[in-house]
Amino acid sequence: MVKPTTVRLLLSLAVSRGWSIRQLDIHNAFLNGQLAETVYMRQPPGYEDKLLHNYFLVYVDDILIMDSDSDRVTTLIDKLALELKVRDMGVPSFFLGIEIVLLSGGMLLSQQRYMKDILKRAGMVDCKPVITPVSSVKITDDVAVPYADPTQYRSLAGALQYLTVTRPDLSYDVNLLCQHMHAPTTTDWVSLKRVMRYVKGTLNLGLRISRSTSMDIHAYSDSDWADDPNDHKSTSGFAVFLGSNLISWIFRKQRTVACSSTEVEYKGLADIYMQKLHGSFLCYMKSASLLRLLLDYGDYPNPSPKAKTNTLSAARSQEPQQPAVPAANPSTCSSVEAANPASNKINFRPPQVS
Repeated sequence: MVKPTTVRLLLSLAVSRGWSIRQLDIHNAFLNGQLAETVYMRQPPGYEDKLLHNYFLVYVDDILIMDSDSDRVTTLIDKLALELKVRDMGVPSFFLGIEIVLLSGGMLLSQQRYMKDILKRAGMVDCKPVITPVSSVKITDDVAVPYADPTQYRSLAGALQYLTVTRPDLSYDVNLLCQHMHAPTTTDWVSLKRVMRYVKGTLNLGLRISRSTSMDIHAYSDSDWADDPNDHKSTSGFAVFLGSNLISWIFRKQRTVACSSTEVEYKGLADIYMQKLHGSFLCYMKSASLLRLLLDYGDYPNPSPKAKTNTLSAARSQEPQQPAVPAANPSTCSSVEAANPASNKINFRPPQVS
């Protein structure tokens, strides 16, 4: 099954390189999917040619095919049609619940239909919208009152998780909501409804993917310090860009308690560097042949990764201060603009692989 990061990464490459993109639907995919043995797949002939690339994004019976040659895409679809009942849907417009709106110089990934469905499930179609997903006044209760319908809370919080596929501006707030799934309180329910009201007011937002001339990977990281009053753990977040396009992001609690704000920032940087760039992120890209694809299209002399920050006091004494970036207004910008922090930055160029 294709992962959201892979979808965003390959769409970014396709837009930047002018690849042909076609969407297919396979009828009765489950009937054709009974396998009693392990199946190994090999890259098709021609993959080694840097000028010719074809990639499949497969989720059950929904498929996106990308290739640098549109004729090769047509030929491949014709061959698939000889073996399976295939419906050629042409240029993709709706994939995995995500609307793909073609724009000049790129595309917009929108989940507007999905947002309206969530609001309908919550009975908040006509709710009053707000401009921020979290109240500026922190709500605290002396006595926690369990929410009467925890199943409803878990259902809506889980639905909001999938919305973060194209809405990075919701990732932090949804992460907080999901931390209370086991025993939600009335206060948690109020916080969830606040997020729903924010969704109501931002139905037009989505993730824009634009044509980019750069294939460099840039990562931004930021952390709070002991913000959770219960366990005093900090929350870290990062955003990874391929060129000018946002392709990966996450917010999560750190595993241990930090003794200072400097320590928590270093932990955030170490987490993104070791686990996402040097670790699982690159291993995942390599296993999917995406790292080699980046190497084919980028000029990577194999330098060491460089980290820059404007929040750590230790770094301030060694590097020039970077100008602050004003907070984005969610009502006047796309999601990618609202989720582009300038706090901690790692400039990373993938190493060469043989």
